[in-house]
Amino acid sequence: MVNLKVSISKLKLKTPILLASGVLGSSYSTINRVIRETRIGAIVTKSFTWEPRVGYNTPIVAYTKAGIVNAVGLTNPGYRALKEILGNIVKNDVPIVVSIAASTSKEYAEIASFAEENGADAVELNLSCPHVKGHGLEIGQDPEYVGKIVHEVRSVLKIPVIVKLGLTDRIVDSALKAEKAGADAVSAINSIRSVVIDVYARKPILSNIYGGLSGPAIHPIAVRVVFDLYKNIEIPIIGIGGVTDWVDAVEFFLAGASAVAIASVIAIKGLKVIDEIIKGIEEYMDKEGFQKISELVGLAHGN
Repeated sequence: MVNLKVSISKLKLKTPILLASGVLGSSYSTINRVIRETRIGAIVTKSFTWEPRVGYNTPIVAYTKAGIVNAVGLTNPGYRALKEILGNIVKNDVPIVVSIAASTSKEYAEIASFAEENGADAVELNLSCPHVKGHGLEIGQDPEYVGKIVHEVRSVLKIPVIVKLGLTDRIVDSALKAEKAGADAVSAINSIRSVVIDVYARKPILSNIYGGLSGPAIHPIAVRVVFDLYKNIEIPIIGIGGVTDWVDAVEFFLAGASAVAIASVIAIKGLKVIDEIIKGIEEYMDKEGFQKISELVGLAHGN
């Protein structure tokens, strides 16, 4: 009998698939829909900031042969809206992870405390947004600052702290600093900083010029990052990037991820893809003789 339950620190997930931040996680109505209609293991909300953000002007999405490039601009109603959102979620044993994007360690800590007070099961520190200055990738590529933020947040919380890191040359160093400062898990990666140009208008399509590439093109990169992180840190890893089917998810497990988060594929295939991926993982494990996800984690490392 295949058992898909996994633990990420204190979080108990009935399946190893999470809803990644940015898709269907901005209101309690959409979150409740995902919980009721799928076998999702956990929900990561849209990133919340100190003040409300309107985001960028349209166009905010560009479709390419490589995937989707978006620059929404961290649109959100501000962290105070979490009280209403968290208060109206029907959890059904599905942990709710609040994503936070801020510009200072104090803001991260205060928003995290507010989230915990209002029922969040964990927080994810977004240190990886590729297109909003001062709210992401610039922070995540500075290991010392990553350590400072995690330490300050960890010192005021009892719930798990997950650190979301993006693609930089120093991602392993940042993960090590996060671990040392008390992070309970690392999620990697975010979308990758990109530009798409309209050859007829002869200018960038996105109003912000720069956006984040997501989709199948980034999957092998994300697998490489998870593979490298697994060799260097002891805390659990949540793999994110370009998962379109169960094969991609299993690849993340074998590279070293304890769980997998999905986003872009839902926008393309709808909510049904969540259970399709979960069913595919179950069938693969049953056929290959695995009973628990933990038996797959890191198996590609050969030791």
